Amino acid sequence: QVQLVESGGGLVQAGGSLRLSCAASGSILSIANMGWYRQAPGKQRELVAGISSGGRTNYADSVKGRFTISRDNAKNTVYLQMNSLKPEDTAVYYCNAYGLGNIYWGQGTQVTVFS
Repeated sequence: QVQLVESGGGLVQAGGSLRLSCAASGSILSIANMGWYRQAPGKQRELVAGISSGGRTNYADSVKGRFTISRDNAKNTVYLQMNSLKPEDTAVYYCNAYGLGNIYWGQGTQVTVFS
C-alpha cells in the first residue's frame, strides 16, 4: 500500500503562484509514475502533469509553460509548481501514483484562483 498526502493548496489571485506537494509513504519502492490530476465542479477529473521514475514529464496543453512537475526521490515527494494561475485552474488537485498495477490517490487539495 502507498499513502499520498497533498499540501499547498489555497486561495490565490489570478497571475499568482502556488506550489503543491505530495508526500508518499508505505510501499514507495513500488511506485513508478506519479502525477497530478484536477477536478473542477461538474467536470471530469483530468491529468494535469505526470512524471516517470526516470524524470520524464508530460503536461496537459492547458498548463504547458505555466506548471512544472518535479520529483524528489530522496524525500518521496512530488511537487507541482503553478505559475500564472488563471480562474479556470480552480479545482481540487489530486496526487496520483502508479506502480505494479496499482493506482493510488491522495485526498485532494483545493486550489481557488480569483480574478
